[in-house]
Amino acid sequence: MNHSLNEQLMARKAAATARGVGVMGTFFADRADNAELWDVEGRRFIDFAGGIAVMNSGHGHPKVVAAIEAQLKKFTHTCYQVVPYESYIALAEKLNALTPGAHAKKTALFSTGAEAIENAIKIARSYTKRSGVIAFSGAFHGRSLFAVSLTGKVAPYKLGFGPFPPEIYHAPYPDAHTPLAEVKKAVHHIFKADIEPSRVAAIVFEPVQGEGGFNVIQAEAVQWLRQLCDEHGIVLIADEIQTGFGRTGTMFAMEHFGVVPDLMTIAKSLAGGVPLSAVTGKAEIMDAPAPGGLGGTYAGNPLAIAAAHAIIDVMRDEKLPERGAKLGDQLKGMLDGMRKEVPQIADVRGLGAMVAAQFNKPGSGEPDADFTKKVQAEALKRKLILLTCGVDANVVRFLFPLTIQQNVFDEAMGILRDSLKAAAA
Repeated sequence: MNHSLNEQLMARKAAATARGVGVMGTFFADRADNAELWDVEGRRFIDFAGGIAVMNSGHGHPKVVAAIEAQLKKFTHTCYQVVPYESYIALAEKLNALTPGAHAKKTALFSTGAEAIENAIKIARSYTKRSGVIAFSGAFHGRSLFAVSLTGKVAPYKLGFGPFPPEIYHAPYPDAHTPLAEVKKAVHHIFKADIEPSRVAAIVFEPVQGEGGFNVIQAEAVQWLRQLCDEHGIVLIADEIQTGFGRTGTMFAMEHFGVVPDLMTIAKSLAGGVPLSAVTGKAEIMDAPAPGGLGGTYAGNPLAIAAAHAIIDVMRDEKLPERGAKLGDQLKGMLDGMRKEVPQIADVRGLGAMVAAQFNKPGSGEPDADFTKKVQAEALKRKLILLTCGVDANVVRFLFPLTIQQNVFDEAMGILRDSLKAAAA
């Protein structure tokens, strides 16, 4: 029996790679361009996953490719902590200027979102001389041991990996479906039953929860968190790893709320697919760790930094946050218009181009993970790549490149309509 190239690769994958690295697709990428991807057998897909929110500027943007190529000809690595380079400083200056707030800021660069979170907590602990951290149910902050401890979802992220670091506490996330009064009560209970506020170093939250289901935080809740942190000397950390760089219709999601965090973590679309992350925040907080306390061998890789400089230019010149907001509105309008045909659509939500559809069982209102998987499968049959999320696995999230051509976006909308109808039939 002859097996396809994809089948052969799947067999090799099963034999050679760790089971714990889960893979959604049964096909293997060969090349990609903007919002389109071709597998090793030449089949074309429309990519609405974007490497999990990494490709806001699209696959292979010419300006990003040119920037990486130019840096490649100079040097690929010196380790910034051994022999530094100007591009690192210049990117830090740009991020200090781009992020919300007019106060003095500083930046440290790393490689992954989890590293950014880990180091943000280190910085907060160093600055406050405290140990406790409060996060939220449904959060996702990474897979490294401390980051996964902050993550508010057990399967698959925490299964079998404990015990976890101590003094991490979770409160309900104040989205549209959770009354803020309930969240306040839960946090004050933490202060009474688990840890006094004078020992809390940081509160970390996503302005829009990614893995948790694209849940948007209440604006009033952001104001309250700022006041709470100010009252008790707690560092407020906004995790903008998935929301940052144009995804929500603004450069950063915190711009929607008019609140300035003390620290912000940035990654994913910062460097257009090359590993790079950052912690940017108030200068006096960022400077708390001693020299040598932050960094890493690959932290602030020069190829990734070159890409990030180009990304910032592309975001500005092509007005990608604004374009993302328009496309997001088109998507939400289409999904809302299909509620009668597809009664499983229980909610359509998001900010800008960070859009999700939640599916529940008609009548009971129970989460419908099976229907959600069916939508994803029907879309994939039609060559549209979608991702699911949510604590109950009943949400489809849409992460198309903000650079997507209108005709390709329209094609994807047609596929999505057909997939929803087929799943509901």
